[in-house]
Amino acid sequence: MASHRTSYFEQEIDEDLGEAEIDFAIGNYGQSDGVAYDEATHALISEAAVAAMQQQMAQQAAFTQIPDPVKRFIVHFHQAVKDNNLQEISVAYESGWNKLTEKYYPKTEWPEAEIIAPLVHDDQIFLILYRELYYRHVYSRLSPNIDDRFHSYENSCELFNYLLNSDGPVSLQLPDQWLWDIVDEFIYQFQSFCVWRLKVKTKTEEELLLLADGGQIWSCYSVLNVLYSLIQKSQINEYLAATKQGMSEEEVVETAGEYGSRPLYRMLGYFSLIGLLRVHVLLGDFTLALKVMDEVDISQKSAFTRITACHVTTYYYVGFCYLSLRRYADATRTFASILNLISRTRQYHTRSYQYDQINRTADRMYALLVVCHALSPSRLDDNVMNAVKERYGDQHAKMSRGDEGLTAFEELYLYACPKFISSNPPPYHEPEQLAAYVEDPPVDPALRHLSLFLSDVRFQTSVPVLRSFLKLYTSLDAAKLANFLDADEEELVQQMMVLKQCSREVSRAGAGSESGGLLDGETISTSDLDFTIDENMVHIVESTVGRRYGGWFIRNTEHAQRTFDYIRNSPLPISKPKPVENGVPAPAEPAAARAPSKVSWAKV
Repeated sequence: MASHRTSYFEQEIDEDLGEAEIDFAIGNYGQSDGVAYDEATHALISEAAVAAMQQQMAQQAAFTQIPDPVKRFIVHFHQAVKDNNLQEISVAYESGWNKLTEKYYPKTEWPEAEIIAPLVHDDQIFLILYRELYYRHVYSRLSPNIDDRFHSYENSCELFNYLLNSDGPVSLQLPDQWLWDIVDEFIYQFQSFCVWRLKVKTKTEEELLLLADGGQIWSCYSVLNVLYSLIQKSQINEYLAATKQGMSEEEVVETAGEYGSRPLYRMLGYFSLIGLLRVHVLLGDFTLALKVMDEVDISQKSAFTRITACHVTTYYYVGFCYLSLRRYADATRTFASILNLISRTRQYHTRSYQYDQINRTADRMYALLVVCHALSPSRLDDNVMNAVKERYGDQHAKMSRGDEGLTAFEELYLYACPKFISSNPPPYHEPEQLAAYVEDPPVDPALRHLSLFLSDVRFQTSVPVLRSFLKLYTSLDAAKLANFLDADEEELVQQMMVLKQCSREVSRAGAGSESGGLLDGETISTSDLDFTIDENMVHIVESTVGRRYGGWFIRNTEHAQRTFDYIRNSPLPISKPKPVENGVPAPAEPAAARAPSKVSWAKV
């Protein structure tokens, strides 16, 4: 039976999907038992009953519009969730749902949960999961209205209340990909609501009243409470700490507790840590964002690497935190690491339904990498550097021209930065304050962060020009250098102190090991140029990185070994047969008279 269901999802949607007992699952939906009502009976029916009957008839009409393949899919999907069959759930979630969406609902909503409820015997847990997919489709393909935003929040609350407030761990099992998407979509809908509610001028009177009454809908407190509750319930930090210490499996399970030993809760807690990283970045608290990731191992062997979208998201927000904290070396290393991995595995990403999202995030990281490289030049991998020049070569050239590069910095920052949110909503419950808010709205969060970032960039505008002059000399008179820069000696000293300060920053690489927390590190020099001032003379020292011969010899040795193996395994050349005259073979040519012949291996 399992193989039959799996093959169903792999086949084309419009093929015959097998005989599923839909009528049995549906039951006698929306049909009366033939009871006739006279006028007196009708008079006794209340308006609520009439409305309920009309709603039932509308649901019946909507049910008849559902294509049969969709009905069969929902029946099979429900059965897979009910049986906790992770293989079938994964195929249905990643393949079946997306195929049916493209075929039947590319620009329309899926049937509402109340309409498909008879197909799943009114299973409330499955209906909650179905609504999660339903509202995700609305947010990604359509334009959600205020009812969709409110109802998606209520459905998320129902799901998390079921997981957190049940009498013990629930028996539900879901694939890791779906668990990550639940947390990721929860934060995305929160972010989308915060951005939408700030646009007061576009709101109707009905929306203003609903926003005034729904003060706690998608509030920062409720979102943070859910994420911290999942972390606490799963005891994921204790689990990760025990794993780092090398405890035995029994000790790790005992440390994780009753909930943390279940894969569902453990992965939800793990993804909630990455969700907290994202939320704190959106709120502008970059230090706390990195602090919550203390127990998470940022390496290619971490658990989040199994989910490509989670892997890319983690590195994007960690790298942006480093950029905002002026730790450009760490940010460069973070972005270069994940971009190099994406370029090597791009052929596998094309099979993922999140291919477009991964590409967009990667392109934004390339833009941030250009910014980091302009503020703190360093040596990059050739593949990454070529991709950077191909995408943002013009902007990268402008950034080294002092004040002329501010426009390029601003353009790339606004394109690549997250959509920051404001934790305080407009005063919808106070009409007078709301009118003042409309007349004098606060600064957009993204523009506020941009102004802080550009203030740091303006501070370093003189660094590229000064560095280019210092690279030409080993010692130079201060007055002569000031003449080159069209500045007096006092201003020259200030610029040189700025250069000295910009070449020092905190980095994890300075500690000699990256096993500590993301905030750990030591102050290191990030420039290959250093100088001292002795009275009126500037003495410059430039450190050059010697060529790494070890890698060069290893690559050429491997190439020579491959060539030797190829030659040894190739067949020997076949000699040409000697000509025959009158049935007698020609005499062999003396060895001394034979000239050495060249062997063309390519023709063998």
